[in-house]
Amino acid sequence: MTDTSIPRTDKPFEEENDEAAARVDEADTAEDDEAVDEGEDGDEAEDEAEGDDDAAGSAVAETKETSDNDLFRQSEIAADYVEGLLDILDYDGDIDELVSGGRPVVEVVGGRLQPLVGQRGATLEALQELTRLAVFRETGSPSRLLLDVGGYRATRRKELAAVAKNAVEKVKEYGEAVRLEPMSAFERKCVHDVVNALAGVESESEGVEPHRRIIVRPVS
Repeated sequence: MTDTSIPRTDKPFEEENDEAAARVDEADTAEDDEAVDEGEDGDEAEDEAEGDDDAAGSAVAETKETSDNDLFRQSEIAADYVEGLLDILDYDGDIDELVSGGRPVVEVVGGRLQPLVGQRGATLEALQELTRLAVFRETGSPSRLLLDVGGYRATRRKELAAVAKNAVEKVKEYGEAVRLEPMSAFERKCVHDVVNALAGVESESEGVEPHRRIIVRPVS
């Protein structure tokens, strides 16, 4: 198992932890907003890719493979860290590490895991941040690792899709913006993805954590 204990440094733990958390937050702050620009950027990237010659295509493939290897390494480090936490807490669970959607993912499945999720996923979000910090200390780079426990995120994604569609219906019916309740970065991205796939509406995030929320409005 990879040693993910906190290394000794000359800095006080609080200062080191704050610096690490700040750098991890940089990778997460724009996560939900990326979905807003994803459509235009995705079309442009696709057009450029179609114009690549074979040599450039090989270079891109090699870069992608290297990147995927780095991401999978992050998921392995995270899985080792989570396994250590489960041992300490005396919880049983099967751990899978993978790369999905261009980001490292660790999934924990098994019984008696609800306490690791918490109310509205609050405990899960905290565990995810701790796991990201463990990856950061091992690699020196911020991680956009996604941690899921007991399939909570898949279930929550379906619930948020319904919330987003309901907001869109209200916007189209009344022609006014709808402000949703504060959400985590993961939850906001789920909503952005649904709204961006529908015509006549757009979404953006406003506010600061932990009160950052989404506004759904008619396309201006």
